Amino acid sequence: MNNKLQILNKTFENKKVRTVWNSDEEKYYISVIDIVSILTESKDSTAYWRKLKQRLKEEGNETVTNCHALKMLAKDGKNRLTDVVDLEGMFRIIESIPSKKAEPIKLWLARLGKERIDEEYDPEITINRALDTYRRKGYSDDWINQRLKAIDARKEFTDELKNNGIESSKEFADLTNLLTKTWSGYSVKEYKSFKGLTKENLRDNMTNMELVLNMLAEVSSTEISKSSNVKSKENAKESVIEGSTIAKNTREQIEAKTGKKIVTNTNNKNLKQIKD
Repeated sequence: MNNKLQILNKTFENKKVRTVWNSDEEKYYISVIDIVSILTESKDSTAYWRKLKQRLKEEGNETVTNCHALKMLAKDGKNRLTDVVDLEGMFRIIESIPSKKAEPIKLWLARLGKERIDEEYDPEITINRALDTYRRKGYSDDWINQRLKAIDARKEFTDELKNNGIESSKEFADLTNLLTKTWSGYSVKEYKSFKGLTKENLRDNMTNMELVLNMLAEVSSTEISKSSNVKSKENAKESVIEGSTIAKNTREQIEAKTGKKIVTNTNNKNLKQIKD
């Protein structure tokens, strides 16, 4: 389960909070009324939310703008429209509600903000935190070392995309999808589905060999782009295709020699340690 959903679950003592997973957006949506009901213990949580929603709207709060309705199972057993927001929006709403029950989340958010500021001054904190997190999840040291190298390669890759004029999150996602599809044969969504994932990070569920080939695709794309005198979105796309094709050819050669498929459904949920 997503870490933020775990925090919500713990804070509200496992009380019922309706959520729905949007596979296209890879995002959870949460019932606002359920959270309001738990935090305020109001006899009419719908009326409370209506007043809070109006106040937030008057303050220009973007969370209300992004709030929309989805059908969810109601107490009467029927699917009825109810206001929902994503996780980030939910935390913004919680911050707006004066409630002792909201204090654990507010403290967590304050601590998280402090940690991010500390990381800006000392990036080593981020690295150490990542190491501790992966070790707690049972990953092997070899896998962790490979994963950290992959993070560095990913940053260089995205920096070079920016040099080619790639700016929007959709453009980054499209090129990442192109790179993944070319070398592995799966789009990011297909790859995650194959591994039985939803919100989880795909790279955190790759084997060492999968990580190596994904990194080869990104490093090759980066170097090919850097060698070009032309910087443009088209150059970025061509470099991604050429770089990921190198990784694809490597994958096929290894598979031909070993008789084993490199892209597997292995993930960190069905193995305590991800190994070669």
